[in-house]
Amino acid sequence: MVIKEYRIPQKEKFSLSTLNEPDGRSLEYTYADYLKWDFEEIVELIKGKIFTKSAAPNRRHQAVSGNMFLELANFLKNYPCKVYAAPFDVRFSNNPDYSKTDSVVQPDISVICDLAKLDDKGCWGAPDLIVEILSPGNSRVEVQNKYELYQEYGVREYWVVHPTDCTVLIYTLIDGKFQPSRLFTSGDRVQSIVLPGFELDLEAIFED
Repeated sequence: MVIKEYRIPQKEKFSLSTLNEPDGRSLEYTYADYLKWDFEEIVELIKGKIFTKSAAPNRRHQAVSGNMFLELANFLKNYPCKVYAAPFDVRFSNNPDYSKTDSVVQPDISVICDLAKLDDKGCWGAPDLIVEILSPGNSRVEVQNKYELYQEYGVREYWVVHPTDCTVLIYTLIDGKFQPSRLFTSGDRVQSIVLPGFELDLEAIFED
């Protein structure tokens, strides 16, 4: 499917309070709306609802993210796949029309092997592998909604990393449902089914 070029409108300054109901609930928006916003906060859309991200992840979050990204980038030099770190828009929709797309997120790390999904604005469709590194700012609702979104759209492998507890949980998509691994921790070596041959030494990843 050819993704039509979308002319990005001029960004406007908004306050999150003006985009929510008086009781604090978020109204529903699309990627076309998202492209017009100019917030101080980093925001994501999940099923049309606005979620804010921490503008500046803490140092440990950044260290773990950087370590994992470097390992993936070095490994993928011999693979026809691309790896991207946040901020990087990943749009989830069955319709590439920006006004029909109600979910756009910024995973900490995304690996895409179907390069046809890439355009100048990021990725349209499910990456093959997503890494999310938890932070104190992650709400339970956000974490659950992302899990359901990634499962629905067919992310083949989803890694949830807890940088403080030094743990990794890997969800692998099997017959359309995520199946969890055991909980890995520092000292373990973990492998990816999506990227055969890729192995990660968690002691080195969590070393600070």
